Amino acid sequence: MFSVTVRDHLMVAHSFRGEVFGPAQALHGATFVVDATLRRPELDPDGIVVDIGAATRELGAVVAELNYRNLDEVPEFAGVNTSTEFLARVVADRLAGRIAAGALGAHADGLASIAVTLHESHVAWASYEREL
Repeated sequence: MFSVTVRDHLMVAHSFRGEVFGPAQALHGATFVVDATLRRPELDPDGIVVDIGAATRELGAVVAELNYRNLDEVPEFAGVNTSTEFLARVVADRLAGRIAAGALGAHADGLASIAVTLHESHVAWASYEREL
């Protein structure tokens, strides 16, 4: 399986519900490094997984929808703990939607999966992977 990974970053504010979160129950900020890895079993006719520039642009557009937001105020996240794991899935699903809509070009139909990793720090991160 071939893969290409592109990177961006995301800064949000949010809070969590539940004793397991300790002091993170209070409103706090989080900065994530966001990696999106696209995989396919065979290279496309141009000999690539995907156009890295286009993948970077589309990841940036998805991240921009969430960047500098207080996620506690986003209606679609009402009642949800916007954990690192949860946000990895949101980014993956939104990027998958853009891919399905043709944002990465005609040859992107050969992509098999996407994995999104949000790095909270140099020692902790979470990922979500899905088929395309």
